[in-house]
Amino acid sequence: MAILGAIIKRTFELRGSLPKMRRVNGLRQQQKVLKKLLTKAEFTAFGEHYNFSKILSDADVIHAFRSAVPTHDYNSMYKKWWYRSLQGEKDVCWPKKIKYFALSSGTSESASKSIPVTKDMIKAIVKTTSNQLTCQAKLDLPKDHFERKVLMVGGSTDLKYNGVYYEGDLSGITTGNVPFYAQNFSKPGKEISKQKDWEKKLDEITKNAPDWDIGIICGVPAWIQILFQRIIKEYKVNNIHDIWPNLKVYVHGGVSFAPYKKGFEKLLGKPLMYFDTYLASEGFVAFQDRPEAEGMRMVLDIGIFYEFVPFNDKNFDSDGMMVENPQTLHIGEVKEGEEYALLLSTCSGAWRYLIGDVVKFTDLKNYEIIITGRTKHFLSLCGEHLSQDNMNKAIELVSKELNIDIKEFTVTGIAFEGMFAHHWYVGTDDKVDVKVLKELLDEKLKELNDDYKVERIAALKDVIVDVLPVDTFYEFMRLKGKVGAQNKFPRVLKNKQLHEWKDYLMLNKIK
Repeated sequence: MAILGAIIKRTFELRGSLPKMRRVNGLRQQQKVLKKLLTKAEFTAFGEHYNFSKILSDADVIHAFRSAVPTHDYNSMYKKWWYRSLQGEKDVCWPKKIKYFALSSGTSESASKSIPVTKDMIKAIVKTTSNQLTCQAKLDLPKDHFERKVLMVGGSTDLKYNGVYYEGDLSGITTGNVPFYAQNFSKPGKEISKQKDWEKKLDEITKNAPDWDIGIICGVPAWIQILFQRIIKEYKVNNIHDIWPNLKVYVHGGVSFAPYKKGFEKLLGKPLMYFDTYLASEGFVAFQDRPEAEGMRMVLDIGIFYEFVPFNDKNFDSDGMMVENPQTLHIGEVKEGEEYALLLSTCSGAWRYLIGDVVKFTDLKNYEIIITGRTKHFLSLCGEHLSQDNMNKAIELVSKELNIDIKEFTVTGIAFEGMFAHHWYVGTDDKVDVKVLKELLDEKLKELNDDYKVERIAALKDVIVDVLPVDTFYEFMRLKGKVGAQNKFPRVLKNKQLHEWKDYLMLNKIK
């Protein structure tokens, strides 16, 4: 069997050189991608409405595209175009009829969104996933690592069919379309992957865990941590490596891994290699291709054209809503260290679409980004401009200094004594002095964010911290039907979500 591993590794090594060659010039790649997208959708209803034929004839295709096509959020894309695809109409925003729709609420909306997923997008995701795996061939891993199973803990592949289209989690759609040659390496297998009940799915994975030789595991940190705890408890072992001794790689995504890392590593018997992934319902945006990289390398040559909206007061209001005609930049115009909201035009028929994430380039040479938050998940009540990245880092630093495991947290802005305050809800089962936690959290945020430091002297009068049992957060998610797969607890609570959270705490008499 080691011979098979050597063959697979060598194949990956040979293929791994190809993405490098394609990434020499990001702007050139993006120009090619945009032309391919416009050509493919030229005779759709959307393409004819915005005269893609004329755009393609322009010498500066990117400029012509940005001038002719308006920006969209989900509501405008749905109300003007996607509703027709949901009714079964073909050739609306992308050729042919849309067979799959991914249900996604992200973390900022209560109602589910139906995001089109075309065959072209599925191919793009599979191809990018394959490219991500090829990067592991460059690492110091034994050849037999490439014979181990890959455990993908995602949504149900038993998609709901309403007579017109199939709908479900993107992870369920993509897992159900895994190429036949990869199925032998994929777990938990067809039957367990179909399971819709998340608790039953975890039970089935736990039951079968000792029979699988897992080398790579993929999934959202909170739910993978719960799975590890369940397996360790069931088999009365010290750590997950007592069950899966060959586990070497964890591919995570959905949220920042930093707040989870301390608690996660308590469940291990040996170190893992960690790879961050940016796979949204709208497409595969980026992945970490080397463990030492700070950011994830953007996928610039497969199915997505990107625009970058400077995340500032000129382009977004205080609620994170984008203005009508924002400034947009292409990949050749961005700068390191600046924050941008992402607009995507994709092979699923999204056009200049605001995905809701805010990113920052950490390495322009390698087109590497980190996600710093969501357009609606920043706190700026009085100019403090507190990002989700600031929050994650502060929680990580506090966890290390106090030697506690903070598995979840959320924060909201409130009126306080004629000014403002931040109210934090911190989830940990460890004993901690709340006053010490509050003072240290405040101190770390001041170190990370100069605007926050200034406003703490002025309009931001206080920081309020409530420490809650971790299961408080998970039970709220269960009650909302947001269990498993790619669901995650919102880092900032506003509007309806905030009212639901407060009602939940009050009804359950939780401080």
